[in-house]
Amino acid sequence: MRKFHFTPFEMPEAAKALRHEVRAFLREELPKTAPATKARSWSGGDAEFSRKLGARGWLGMTLPRKYGGHERSYAERYVVIEEMLVAGAPVGLHWVADRQSGPLILRYGTEEQREKLIPRIARGEAFFCIGMSEPGSGSDLASVRTRARKVEGGWRINGQKIWTSTAQHAHYMIALVRTGDGETRHAGLTQFLVDMRTDGLTVKPIANLTGESHFNEVFFDDVFVPDSMLIGNEGGGWQQVTAELAFERSGPERYLSSIRLFLEFLRVVGENPSELEKQLLGRMTAEMWTLRQMSMSVMGKLAAGEDPAVDAAVVKDLGTSFEQELPRLVQASARADVTLESGDPFDDTLSYLLQSSPSFSLRGGTREILRGIIAKELGLR
Repeated sequence: MRKFHFTPFEMPEAAKALRHEVRAFLREELPKTAPATKARSWSGGDAEFSRKLGARGWLGMTLPRKYGGHERSYAERYVVIEEMLVAGAPVGLHWVADRQSGPLILRYGTEEQREKLIPRIARGEAFFCIGMSEPGSGSDLASVRTRARKVEGGWRINGQKIWTSTAQHAHYMIALVRTGDGETRHAGLTQFLVDMRTDGLTVKPIANLTGESHFNEVFFDDVFVPDSMLIGNEGGGWQQVTAELAFERSGPERYLSSIRLFLEFLRVVGENPSELEKQLLGRMTAEMWTLRQMSMSVMGKLAAGEDPAVDAAVVKDLGTSFEQELPRLVQASARADVTLESGDPFDDTLSYLLQSSPSFSLRGGTREILRGIIAKELGLR
């Protein structure tokens, strides 16, 4: 039976120095916004802010200089992400492109795709979304039914994607579709770059309990995609997408989505917390620190060229559980008699996360899928 091994990771001095630089930038650039607005950090977005990060060299940090990247360490990139999330910076527009689309194109894309798209990602000018989940299959990517049919000069795609984050703002989607059939469900899957302005493509936002639309439905009605937009090998989509998910499932956004409420709770309890509040703060701090160490361990393995897909699934599963539990624990505390839209910073932040946190388990794979992956690796299924 396989055992998981998460190795403690010590941030190098260069990353520690960068942290101070990022904090100074954020103090200067971010307006004084309400905590509930900051809680929307990576579900919100600001194109101008994304371009400023690109100009500072804080997008495409680990990508090669020949494509507009900066060849900095994974640890330095991790520090930038942490500071952005804690500060509540509006990072949602460039998030997918910087986190996984750029590395995927670098690894599997053609030279033409790399030269065309990676520099724009690094400048904060090209935003991406992920076309994986579908109605009736959710995170079970092997059951994808959206199909691409070969035609002269390219492919015609028909089908539907759902729970696609920020599709209404994206320039491109990396879509996983079926181009053939094989002996296993994983065979016959291929990834395509899809220009979101293409005829026949329709995006319909899905409103959540807060009235916001982070997720979307995306419909393909005979959408034409040229041969030059196929990523990697035809039929190689399963291997490519599992490698991509290691980036999506292991970063600090997997345990910091509720950090703004934690900070507001600290402010409210002040210097004289009750015994119950001390226990709650201690529990949340210990869990957050443990998840951070696990997340950094996965980051270290990615930097070493390893494929920590299962370790990343563990981080995502535990991190999502923590992010969803935190608002409920705070609500149950003695001082958390929350009133919706009261105008109080603490109440508004708690209200927002109570309504939005149930959707956190949709991002990067549902709990059932993740635990299936983990169980299989442990030899339990």
